[in-house]
Amino acid sequence: MRGAMGATLAGLFQLALVFPSQGGELVRVKITNLAFVPADITVQPGDTVEWVNEDFIDHTATETSEAWDVAIPAEKSAQLQFPRAGTFSYYCRIHPGMTGTVHVIAK
Repeated sequence: MRGAMGATLAGLFQLALVFPSQGGELVRVKITNLAFVPADITVQPGDTVEWVNEDFIDHTATETSEAWDVAIPAEKSAQLQFPRAGTFSYYCRIHPGMTGTVHVIAK
């Protein structure tokens, strides 16, 4: 059950996806051979993560509590901005063995 907090977080991340910040950095994660590379990254609040799918099949980057879910079509890319500090574990809904973590740490 996501509840009000989950709905608020989902809305915040969706808003960040639609209106990325102009001030943050872009950090790329490749998807190759059914793996997120690198699987563990550290960014700052306001940074955007771009997943670049080099595989010939679709993937997702889905936060473990499903606060956000990013579809990443085969041979395409998708982005998500991380507006606040926290640690976010994620996986591919299609290939659950694919996992990763985004650590958002303010400097």
